[in-house]
This record gives sequence, C-alpha cells and structure tokens, in this order.
Amino acid sequence: MRLISATLLSLTLATGAFAQNCGGSFSGFVDGLRQEALQRGHSQSHVQNFFNGVSQDQATLRADRAQGIFSRPFVDFARRLISQNRMDHGRRNAERYRSVFDRMEREYGVSRGVLLAFWAFETDFGAFQGDYNTVNSLITLAHDCRRPELFRPQVFAALELYEHGDLDPRRTTGAWAGEIGMVQMLPEDILARGVDGDGDGQVDLQGSAPDALLSGANLLRDLGWRANEPWLVEVDMPASFDWSQTGLDTTRRVSQWEQMGVQARTGSLPSRNSQASILLPQGRNGPTFMAYPNYSVLFEWNQSFVYVTTAAYFATRLEGAPVFDAGNPDTGLDQNQMRQLQTRLTAMGYDVGGIDGILGARTRAAVQAVQGQLGLPADAWPTPDLLRRL
Repeated sequence: MRLISATLLSLTLATGAFAQNCGGSFSGFVDGLRQEALQRGHSQSHVQNFFNGVSQDQATLRADRAQGIFSRPFVDFARRLISQNRMDHGRRNAERYRSVFDRMEREYGVSRGVLLAFWAFETDFGAFQGDYNTVNSLITLAHDCRRPELFRPQVFAALELYEHGDLDPRRTTGAWAGEIGMVQMLPEDILARGVDGDGDGQVDLQGSAPDALLSGANLLRDLGWRANEPWLVEVDMPASFDWSQTGLDTTRRVSQWEQMGVQARTGSLPSRNSQASILLPQGRNGPTFMAYPNYSVLFEWNQSFVYVTTAAYFATRLEGAPVFDAGNPDTGLDQNQMRQLQTRLTAMGYDVGGIDGILGARTRAAVQAVQGQLGLPADAWPTPDLLRRL
C-alpha cells in the first residue's frame, strides 16, 4: 500500500474552480468533481458513467480511523505477519515466477525479496485484494477533510484508468484507501508506472502477477531505489555504544560503524562505503538493524514505521537471512500511554506529528531527545519509567 505524502494541492485547485476542496454536501461535492472532470477535457459520457451511482462509504472512513495494528511493537507485529505459511508461499512463488524476478532484478535493480514481502503482506500473494469499491473509497476520502490533497488527484487518475478500459467504476474493488491489485498501487502510480509484464497489451495488476510485480519494481525504482544495494541487515552492537547515535537521522559510512564496534550478526556488512543508520525498533535491548538508503525508500510505499521495518526484514528472510534475535526489550507503552506521552511531549514543545498513540518517526526523535536530557540511554524507545519521569 502506498499513501503518497506530497501532492501539490494548488495544481488541483487551479483546475478545480467548480468543486470545493473537501467537506460539505457529498452530492454537491460529487457534482463539483463532475464539472471539474469536464473542465479537464474528459468526455460527457465517460464522466457520467464514471460518477453515476457513486456513494459515500462509511466502512472506508471507519477503516481510515482504525489503524491500531500499527501501534504494536515490532517484535509482536513481525511475528503476527510473518507466518510459516507466508514463508512457504513466498519461496514457492519465487520459484514459480523466477523468470519475472530475474527480469525485475536485471531491469529495475530491485531485489526479489522486497516485492515478495509486499506481495505477501498486501494481499497474501493475490488471494485477497480487498473488497472496497475503489471509486467510492477514493471519492469518500477526497470528500473527507483529513487528507483531501492525497486522495483527490487519485479520483481523476481512476477516471483516466476507466477511459483506458483498465477500471470498472462499479466493479473494481481493492483496499479501503483506493489501492488496486496484488501489490496495491494507487491509480496515479498505475498510470505512471504500470508495466505490461506478461505482454498481453494490458496492465492488469489484479489478474497478472508479472504485471503487478514489475509495476511495483518500477514504482520503487522511480521513488529512488538504488539498484542492487542492500536495505536492511541485522547487526550486533557493543554494550558501551552511545545510543544517541542511533536512529535514521544519524548516518555514517558502514566502515565507520564497523570501527565503532558494529558487526553483522551473520557474515559481513555489505556496501562498506555506503551511508547507513542504526535502527533500534524496540530500543537497545531489542533487535538491532543497519538501515541503508533503500530502507527509507520503502516509506514512500507505506508510512508506518513498524510495517516498513517488518516488510524490509521479511524481505531479507525470504532471501536467506536468519530469524532476528528478539533480545529482551524493555516494556513499552500501550496505545493510551503513548497518547499520554505524546501529549506531554507536545506540551514541552516537541512536534510528535499528532497525538495518535503510534510511535512514529517524530515521536521517536522527541523521545530520544528527552532521554538525553534526563541522562537516560537515548535509544528512542519510550517506557513506563520515562512516562512517569515526564
């Protein structure tokens, strides 16, 4: 699933004189979209057929507001998502589509484990691609005033897919956020990065695994994926390490990390001249990884830290890495405690990115800063003790 983070709203508004940005009467909002579509040059018949019968989807809104699974800590989340069944299916699909993955690595430089991981997590290798009506979901989220700048452009991209014969506004279904197909891509990305992988003249992300996999690889490459470079490697850390040097905001050459005592848990660290960061999903006593630039690219696919880290780790497992060392992480915070922490950090002047009960990048950075001020190990992992101190 890719929820793009930066769409220029001004470009939409420049051509959207007939439609309010968001909110208001839903039927009036849809009428405005119709007028804007005509202004953009779409035919009357296509516009009428596309928007005819559109309805607001309350289930979509509930799903958008109920993403509590992302509040789970990494170890718990990873164990829930990475089952033996998914491991087995991943290996079988790697063999079944060997020629597709060979082409993907040759032409796009994206390692097969990465697409296998997203294919598994997004749709269980295509088995369940979502049952939300795509057009209803996109228009519902465009009308909702939480993130109209993200979803509004997708409505017009979906209209263009319909004109190409690649989307049925009444029958095409997918995820609640409007993503379509085996690896769940948004309409704009399908238009811009869709690949006809099986050579049948169509880009079918729902029914063709080659199309879906190569389109996903093309998307990652365009987002900045570095060909044939690593993304995540499990490491062992020296006990005396300065934990304030961890986190994605601190980067050094891999060779410099080695000089500081960081070692690969198995084998040796790849790409010694590359920049990398030390990642502690659950603090200094939990699993520890070295994150390369390609790891950060994955946040353009999904913005959840725990999801991206789990997908990145699962990709390494599918390519032969061992099960991570879970260690013995300090007790973390539940979702209510996390909201309390975020409230207190916000009152202290820190930008935590919203009080949502989820340990995201901004909350981690604030926690690490406060830990340093209090003389605690600055590993960005909030504990009940830290909450009490604040």
